[in-house]
Amino acid sequence: MQDLATTAHTFNPNPYWDKPLTLKHVTWVTPDLFDQDGYDLCHVEKLYADRNNVQLHTIRGHRTALYQDWVVQAYKKQGAVLNHGYLFERKGYTGEARKQLEQWAAKEPVFYKMLNIKPKWGLDFSMDYYDSDGNTFEVLHWEYDGFDHDEINEIKQKMDPILTSIDWDDAAKQLLKKKDEWYPLDYFEQSDYKCRYFGIIEDRWKMVVWE
Repeated sequence: MQDLATTAHTFNPNPYWDKPLTLKHVTWVTPDLFDQDGYDLCHVEKLYADRNNVQLHTIRGHRTALYQDWVVQAYKKQGAVLNHGYLFERKGYTGEARKQLEQWAAKEPVFYKMLNIKPKWGLDFSMDYYDSDGNTFEVLHWEYDGFDHDEINEIKQKMDPILTSIDWDDAAKQLLKKKDEWYPLDYFEQSDYKCRYFGIIEDRWKMVVWE
């Protein structure tokens, strides 16, 4: 059954935050637990998001990122069940915000972690399968990152009709019949196998965010 739909959410093409933190925001907490290849935001990044009027969301109860729902599905008890379908963003800094970070970095070089961020956008789709017979596996987990908004948006436009046109229940059952072909493979090899199976572009993710 074709039961996925895409939302009206789109990527924000603006790659930067430009408003500096105010005195009430500045606590001199350094960029701890910095995520150099993903989209999780450290404490200082969260402060800049708030200052620049950007709404953040928490993933799995403890990870905070700038993301929106991309693909959705009505509740299902079993079968091909959507784990998640997200649009991710990571911002760089310009204007007064960048000047502020440069001043701090002169005393605390750790702030260069934030100054050297390359803005990036990402697509993340994960479809699981489980049934009453005890079968459980990931049908497809596809992620694609990039530093060019137009490129990522073009990939999104191509993937929208593909993901929503697939009968995922049937696809999962067909993959289950071929389990001996993909189950022995490691994560990356399984990903390549499934991308070929569904005729989609291979993953490209965990691109280091620093210049």
